[in-house]
Amino acid sequence: MKNVLNRVVPDDCTPFQGANQLISQGKHKKLDPIQSKMTQKQVESITRLFDLIPITDGMTLSFHHHLRNGDHVMNMVLHEIKRRNLSHMILAPTAIFPVHEPLVELIKNKQVVSIITNYINGPVADAISEGHLSGLLIMDTHGGRPRAIESGELKIDVAFIACPTSDSKGNGNGMEGMSACGTLGYAISDLLYAKHRVVITDHLVDHVQRADIDGSYVDYVLEVQRIGDPNGIVSGTTKPTRDPIQLKIARDTLKLIDELGYIKPGMSFQTGAGGTSLAVALDLKQKMLERNIKGSFASGGITGFLVDMLESHLFECLYDVQCFDLDAVKSYLKNKNHIAMSASKYGNPYDDPIVNQLDVVILGATEIDLDFNVNVTTDSSGYLIGGSGGHSDTAFGAKLTIITTNLTKSRTSMVKDHVTTITTPGESIDCLVTERGIVINPRRQDLIEKLKNTKLNIVTIEALYQKAIHMTGVPKPLQLSKKVIGMVRYRDGSIIDTLYQVGGKSS
Repeated sequence: MKNVLNRVVPDDCTPFQGANQLISQGKHKKLDPIQSKMTQKQVESITRLFDLIPITDGMTLSFHHHLRNGDHVMNMVLHEIKRRNLSHMILAPTAIFPVHEPLVELIKNKQVVSIITNYINGPVADAISEGHLSGLLIMDTHGGRPRAIESGELKIDVAFIACPTSDSKGNGNGMEGMSACGTLGYAISDLLYAKHRVVITDHLVDHVQRADIDGSYVDYVLEVQRIGDPNGIVSGTTKPTRDPIQLKIARDTLKLIDELGYIKPGMSFQTGAGGTSLAVALDLKQKMLERNIKGSFASGGITGFLVDMLESHLFECLYDVQCFDLDAVKSYLKNKNHIAMSASKYGNPYDDPIVNQLDVVILGATEIDLDFNVNVTTDSSGYLIGGSGGHSDTAFGAKLTIITTNLTKSRTSMVKDHVTTITTPGESIDCLVTERGIVINPRRQDLIEKLKNTKLNIVTIEALYQKAIHMTGVPKPLQLSKKVIGMVRYRDGSIIDTLYQVGGKSS
C-alpha cells in the first residue's frame, strides 16, 4: 500500500479560496509597510527595470508558464539580456515551450548557463539534449519546485510574473484582460520568496476585483503591449480520442476503476488533457450520471471536460493550479467552486498537498519498464520532450495511479526492459492499461486480490513486454555520450536519474 494521507475535504469545499488567501495563510511574512511603501511601482520600460533592480551577470530569473506556448514575457526578458550582453544567467521557468526558441542563441553564447524547470520541449530542449548548455539542466516536479524555493534551495533574484490584469500596485489576476489565462498557481512561491518581484501586464486597471497576486509583495509593475497569446495556452488535444485502440484503453481503464470500487460518492479524480485521458473522463461522466454519484473534487490542470463535470454537479469543486484551455479560463471567472491553488498546495510534499487527497489519477507514459518506472522526460533516443510536471507528485499521492498507453507506437514498444530516463519511480505506479492487457504492480497485492474474479484481461508486465517484442523486435541499445547535461530531481529533492548528451539531430 502507498504511504498517503487520508483524504479529508470540507463539505463547503472552501479550504483554498484562491491564491490570495493562500498567501495570507502562508509561512512567508509580508514586507514591513514602511519598507515596502513606494510612491510609484510602475516602470516605463524593461530597460528601466533592468537598471532599477539592477539585473546583473549570474542572477537567477524565474518565470511561470500559464501562457504556455503563447508566452511573450520570457522572450522579452531574453531580448534585454542579449542586448546588454549579460552572461552566466540562470533561468528558473516553470516550463519551456517552442515559443521560447530565442533562448537557444543565449545558451550557445553562454549568456544562459543553467536552467531549472519542470517541463521542456521544442528547440530549446533539442539544444540542451545536444550539449549546448554549459551548466546543468535540473528537471523538477510541479511540487518539487515550490519545495526547493520555500526551503531556500532555489534562490530567485528576480521573479517575472506575467499577469493578464493588474493595478498600479501589482494586485492582479489571470482571469480578465485580453491575455486571460485563468489561475496563476505556479507564480505564488516565486511571489513570496524571490528577492525582487515584477508584475508584467497588458491590462492595467484602476482596481482589481479579485486579486490572485497580492500587490503587497510586488516591487515593480511594467505595462507592455502584449504579454502573450491566450490561444497558446491550450494543452494537449482538448478533445477525446476517436482512435479505436485508445477508446478500448479508455473503456478498460474505466472498468478497472469501477471494479476496484473507486466510482463512489465523494471520489476525487485527476486526469490530463490527452485524447485517451479525456475519453476516460467522458466515460466516467456517463457512469456517474447513471448512478447519480457526486464526487468531492477534481484537480490539477483543469480542462473544459472537468468544468462540464463540475457544472453537471458531478463534483463539489475543482482545485486548479493551471487552466489547460479557454473553457477552463472562463469557468474560473464565473464558477465560485472553481478554486485556485498554488503549486505548493498542489504538490509540495511538505505542504499537505492536494495530490495526497486524490483517489484516482490517470497518467500517460513515453516508456514504462519491467520495474514500472515511467519516462515522460525523454524519447527513446534520449532527446528531451517533456518532464514530470505533476506526474511524480500525483503518482505518489493518489490511492490509485493508472498509466494508460498503446503497447506499441510507430513499431516501437512502450514497455521496455529499462526506461531511457526515470521520471516517476515504479513504486508509485499501481496499474498499466494497454489495448493488449492490464498489468497490476505486484506491490499492490490488495488490488490483485480484488481482481481475482475479474473478466478483465489481467497479464504480467513480463508477458506484455514479450508480446510487444514479438511484434516490434528487440530494439538496438541506445548509445548516449558520457557527458552529463542534467539531472532529474524527485519531489523531495533527491536525484533519481541523470540526463546525458545525445547527437545527430539539429536544433
